[in-house]
Amino acid sequence: MAGGIYLDHNATTPVDPRVRAAMLPYLEELFGNASSVEHAHGHAAGQAVDQARQQIADAIGARPNEILFTSGCTEANNIALLGAARSHPDKRHIVTSAIEHPAVLEPCRALERDGWRVTVLGVDEAGRVDLAELAASLCDETALVSIMAANNEVGTRQPIAEIGAICAQRDILFHCDAAQIGAYGLLDVERDHVHLASLSAHKAYGPKGIGALYIRSRRPRVRLAPIQFGGGQERGLRPGTLNTPAIVGMGEAMALAARQGRKDAERLSGMVARMRARFEAGIAGVLFNGDPERRIANNLSMSIPGVEPLALIRRLREEISFSASSACATEKIETSPVLVAMFGDTARARGAFRISPGRFTTAEDMDRASELIIAESNRLAGSPTAVTATV
Repeated sequence: MAGGIYLDHNATTPVDPRVRAAMLPYLEELFGNASSVEHAHGHAAGQAVDQARQQIADAIGARPNEILFTSGCTEANNIALLGAARSHPDKRHIVTSAIEHPAVLEPCRALERDGWRVTVLGVDEAGRVDLAELAASLCDETALVSIMAANNEVGTRQPIAEIGAICAQRDILFHCDAAQIGAYGLLDVERDHVHLASLSAHKAYGPKGIGALYIRSRRPRVRLAPIQFGGGQERGLRPGTLNTPAIVGMGEAMALAARQGRKDAERLSGMVARMRARFEAGIAGVLFNGDPERRIANNLSMSIPGVEPLALIRRLREEISFSASSACATEKIETSPVLVAMFGDTARARGAFRISPGRFTTAEDMDRASELIIAESNRLAGSPTAVTATV
C-alpha cells in the first residue's frame, strides 16, 4: 500500500469520507437503474441522481436541467467542443490557448483536420492569456472560445469573467474547463458569463470516472449536437446507463466544496506560502512558476537549477508523492507544453515540478516535505551542504 505524504492533489484527490458515506447505499441496497423509474429500485436511484444534479447546479450558480453527467472532464470537454462545432456548421472558427489540457487541444486539432480554423493564443511568462489578443482574434465565424479556469501545472487562474464578458458582447459561446477550481467554490456561471463548463469529481474529493458538463439553457441558450449515440439518456448527448453511486458522490463533493471550499483555500494558501518561504531560504536559485497572485491556493510550481524533476521524484518517492508535470502526460518524458508556452524549451521549463497539498494535508506534512525536498535538491544540485530553512 502506498504511503508517505501525498502532495499531488492537482492530479487527483482522495475521496472525502463524507462522499464515500453518501455513495455507499447506492453500491449496496439502492442499486437500481436510474432510468427504470417505474419501480421502487429505479425510482430511488432516479431521485438520487436528481438530488446530485441540484447539488452541482447550486454549487456553480446553474439550474439542475443545465447539468449533464459524463464520465469525467475529458468527455465533458469533447462533448462541449465537438457538439458546439457540429451545431454551428456555418461558423468554422474556434479560439483556445496554448496551455489548455489535451482534452481541449486534441478535440480542437480534430476540428482543424475537419476544416475548422483554430486560433491558439499564447501566454506570458506567468501563464496568462492576453485579453486584448483574445478580443482581436474573434470574428464573425467564431463559434466558440475555450479557456481553462486554472492551469493544473502552474496554478495560474485566467480572468474567466472578463473573457466571458468579451464573448457575451460578441454573441460567441464561452466554454471553460473548470476542473481545477471545482474544489474551491470559485465558479459562478451567471456572474462569469460562462455558457459551457466542464467539471471533474476526482479533482474535488469525489470519485474518479464521473464528471459533468454545464450547458446553459437560459438566453443565450446553448445548442449541442450529439457526438455519440445510444439509449437517449442525458438528453441524448451522453447515452448510457447512469453511474448512480459516482453521481451521488460527485453531488456530495460539490456540495462540500460550496460549503467549505473557500475555507480550504485559505488554509492551503497559508501552508503553500510557508513552504515557498522555506524553499527561498533553503535552495539557491529556486524559481517559482505561474502568476504569483492570481492562482489556485494549493499549487506551488518551481524550477531548481541543476535539479532534474524526475530524479528528485524518484529519490523521494517512498516519502512524498508529487509531480513533474501533468499526470496525464507521465508516460512521455518530454518538456511540458505548458512550460514551453511560458518559457520556451529552456532549462526552467524542463526543470519544473509541482507540489499540490489538499484538504487533509497537515502543516506537519508540509514542513516535513519541505525539509526532504530542500535536502535532496541540494544534494542533486551539488551543494556542499543541505540547508534546512526554519521559517
